[in-house]
Order: sequence, then structure tokens, then C-alpha cells
Amino acid sequence: MKAGKFEWMGKDVTDKDVLQAMDRVPREEFVRPEDRADAYADHPLPIGYGQTISQPYIVALMTQLLRLKRDHRVLEVGTGSGYQAAILGQLCQEVYTVEIVAALAMQAAERLARLGYTNVHAKQGDGYYGWEEHAPYDAIIVTAAAPHTPLPLIKQLRDGGRMVIPVGTPGGYQTLWLMEKHGEETTSRDVTSVVFVPLTGNHRQADEF
Repeated sequence: MKAGKFEWMGKDVTDKDVLQAMDRVPREEFVRPEDRADAYADHPLPIGYGQTISQPYIVALMTQLLRLKRDHRVLEVGTGSGYQAAILGQLCQEVYTVEIVAALAMQAAERLARLGYTNVHAKQGDGYYGWEEHAPYDAIIVTAAAPHTPLPLIKQLRDGGRMVIPVGTPGGYQTLWLMEKHGEETTSRDVTSVVFVPLTGNHRQADEF
């Protein structure tokens, strides 16, 4: 199965820029060698360390919800293999991505550099606290389920900005929320039920690669 031949084509992802980004990014580069033949199938795949690469449809849906523009600065919490960050890098000016698992963070940074995503900046750290140095962000995407919405991320979101985040317990009911910030107020919309690995954190100092 080749890029552009995703099983979910024809669902409710209609943003042409998002579809083109999904078509351009070589998903097989972001999965384990033994999973390459299954890279474009519409289900998550393990990437080691108890983490997964999300199914393509969910990646596309979450990206579409952000309504990205070319001049946007975006924060991603949960780099994983770097695939979502690569999609974001096709659509906006700068992407800052944080991964708590040191080995995954280093591998993703090396992979993204090798593939030429010079506008994607990766570091190892506790994504619960975001990446304050480059805030505020036009959009924030969280790729692991949090027990609640992290306040530091809300604070780092620009006025008028949008955040997509799964909230819920591991193995339990999880909801994908779209949040929008308007001054001191934040609105939330329930998008769909999802299954994500949990957002973890040890709250230690982050180290940038």
C-alpha cells in the first residue's frame, strides 16, 4: 500500500492541505522495519517503549481540527516516532515537539533531520509542561491521553488558538476534545471517542536535542 492509498480516504477528512501532507510524508519511514508492509493500514502500530504511532485517520482528523495556516507555530506533546510532527511540518512555519522517552526523542530528532524537516524542533522532556520558551502557540496537539487538560498548555496557547487533546484513563473511556482559547475563557467540544496511550511524566528538567 502506497502513500495516498490510505484505507480511510473518503471519511470526514476533507482539508486538501491535510490530505496532501498525508500523501507527501513517507509513513513507512516512521514505523519499525518489520511493520513497513503495514505502514498505511488504518490502525496504530507499536514503535517500542510501550508507545504507538497513531492510525493515519486519527492523525489526519486531529490535524484538520487545528485549522493550521502557513505562518503558525505549533506545539506537539508526544513526539513518538515523529510522524505527526512531520505532517505538521508540511503545514505550518514552526513545529516544537516534546517526547518524554529519551530514546524515542533522540530517534525522532535524528529521523526528522535526515528526512529534511528543518522546521521541526524536537526535545526530550515532560510534555505536561509544554515548551514555554517558544510560546505562545497558534495550535497545540497532544498525542497521549491525559487525565485532565494540563493548565500549562492552556497558558501557552495563543488567544484564538486551538488545542486537540485526548482526555481519559488508560484502558478506560477517552474523549478527543477540541479546545479554543478566547481571552481568559476556553471553550471545549467533544469530537469523538478514542484510544491513546497515557500521557506520562516525571516532571524532570527537559533536555533539548
